Amino acid sequence: MSTPDSYGVTADELRQFVERYEHLEAEKKDIADQQKEVMAEAKGRGYDTKALRKIIALRKRKPDEIAEEEAVLEVYKAALGME
Repeated sequence: MSTPDSYGVTADELRQFVERYEHLEAEKKDIADQQKEVMAEAKGRGYDTKALRKIIALRKRKPDEIAEEEAVLEVYKAALGME
């Protein structure tokens, strides 16, 4: 029968990995809470948070990807008589 040591697992090392991951999860939650606060503040000041989220998503993308998507969207809208 194999022992835990045969797998190269030590309780201390395993605990460290678990605790590091848990710490990162807590940080991620804190950041998400802060992002919600920013959006709530923007909404309170009269900004459209849906539009803000779209702008944030667009800023992450390359300009040529955005242009290509917008061109296709315009073609589709024209085909549907939405222009």
